[in-house]
Order: sequence, then structure tokens, then C-alpha cells
Amino acid sequence: MNSEIVFNKDFDSGVYVMKVYKADVSTLWDYFTKSELIDQWWAPKPWKCETEKMDFQENGIWLYAMKGPNGEKEMALANYEEIMPHRSIAWTDAFADDKGKVRTDLPQTSWLIGFTGIDEGTRMTFNLHFNSKEEMNQLIEMGFEEGFKMGLNQLEDILEEKYSK
Repeated sequence: MNSEIVFNKDFDSGVYVMKVYKADVSTLWDYFTKSELIDQWWAPKPWKCETEKMDFQENGIWLYAMKGPNGEKEMALANYEEIMPHRSIAWTDAFADDKGKVRTDLPQTSWLIGFTGIDEGTRMTFNLHFNSKEEMNQLIEMGFEEGFKMGLNQLEDILEEKYSK
């Protein structure tokens, strides 16, 4: 059974998400920093995430495609900012074209992802900040909340299957 996801968007231009996983910090870190692992869960089914390039280091990038079941393809680019190994990752995420050029017609999001070891496993926190409340609402209207919750639950299912054996 999936644990609760706290999704709070009662801020002027930000969203806070929290979820607890029954896995250690090192395991969850890998699922955010290795392309072959993040690709397994980042897109909400039936969509799939496919990493085109990942340079996981400060000032590096993650260029990835979200591919839909009917041939849809949306590119995105994450620019890694501050990385504190096994503690936090800060990145700015934006929609992009096929060459990785940021699209200015859609919102960009600044992410701060936290990894905290607790008795139950790892508490993941996601602090997302937008340039405006309008941009935040635009992304939510595009299905971000439902899609991100699905992805987080998919990660939980993968971890449960992998570590319950």
C-alpha cells in the first residue's frame, strides 16, 4: 500500500511535497542520480522517461524526454545547481526543444529535493518554486500534481518489489 503524499500548494508561487519511503537514503539517492534508475519511474504511466544525457554534477545537466503512448514527446532539461551527496539536490527544470534549448513559453521550476534518514526509511521533501503563482497554476493545470504523485508512487512500488524479496 502506498504511503501518503503531502502535496501543499498553498504558497504564493511554490509547492511542497513530502513522502516517506521504506528504503535507505543511499538507495533513494541512486534513483534520482542514475539515469537507468530515474527513467524507471519519473514519468507517470503510460508515459515513459528516457534520459538523453545526464551529467550529474554541479553545473551539469539532465536532458530527458517524456514519451507518451501515442507517440507524444516532451523534452525537458534540468540544470543541476547545488548537490550535497545523500542530503539534497537543487536543480532548475524547464521544458526544452529536441536540442535541449529551454522553451520560454512554458514555466520553469526551481527544485530543492531533500533526503532525510528516519526510522521508517527516508523522508523525501520537494520544495518547488515558480516565477509566479500564474506559472505554478499553469503547470498544475497541465497535470503536474497528478503526474508527480503517480511517479512517486511508481518509485515506491519499484522499491517495495525490489526489497521485499
